[in-house]
Amino acid sequence: MYSVIRMNHLLNSISQHGYVLIFLVALGEALGLPVPAALAIIAAGAAAAAHILSVPILFAAAISAILLGDTLLFFLGRYTGWALLAALCRLSLNPETCILRSAESFYKRGRTTLVFAKFIPGINTMAPPLAGSMKMRPWQFLQFDFVGACLYIFAYGCLGYLARDFVARLTERIQSAAHVLTEVVLIAVVVFVIYRIAQYRRYKSTDVVPRIAVSELATRIASSENGDVIVADVRSHGYYDRGASRIAGSIRLEPNRLTEELKVLPRDKDIYIYCT
Repeated sequence: MYSVIRMNHLLNSISQHGYVLIFLVALGEALGLPVPAALAIIAAGAAAAAHILSVPILFAAAISAILLGDTLLFFLGRYTGWALLAALCRLSLNPETCILRSAESFYKRGRTTLVFAKFIPGINTMAPPLAGSMKMRPWQFLQFDFVGACLYIFAYGCLGYLARDFVARLTERIQSAAHVLTEVVLIAVVVFVIYRIAQYRRYKSTDVVPRIAVSELATRIASSENGDVIVADVRSHGYYDRGASRIAGSIRLEPNRLTEELKVLPRDKDIYIYCT
């Protein structure tokens, strides 16, 4: 009886604040915050199946939150470009790989990346600002992003709607063991933070990329004999095109085919690369 009362209390809370919670969680995930929007949408779908939440209002709240967050990142990416992308990838162990992976997805799949981006961790947050930095038209972005958001909400919402009994039982068990769950979550968070710090320190200590000042490279090129210095452009797609400005005398290396490109480079010359 006590469990039933607590379950009813939880459902009443969802009924009163469910739309606001879904809006805030979906907005947070769209802005790159580590919040489980997919789980929230599943729970909301189960609540809709129990006639606690209205499906049209629930969908409107979720879709408006995602579009608001994605549009904000799109325009920030459009006007800040590389700075925002670097900031979003700063928590990654390898920021350059983080950005390159997202750019490669756009290169291979084009604008349709936005349709499936929500289902891919890492790319889901990077896709809107990347589209903005690549000067995609706002109306075109909204069309693809709207389709992607609808697909995302529909998939997880239907999952919760069809599995409402399982979600209800799971929620009841979580409520009955709330104190144990809290301790487990706290321990998991601490372990995860320690792990990420250790990995970050390990990566930084083993992957130091040598750099050179612009003036030093210019002097090096001017004093080189027989062209023993090669300058290579490895900018990602969207930041590079055939008509783009580049360092005079530099060659182009395709970032998506670096393994093959490096095989044809001479071994007896100094090679300097630059990206965005």
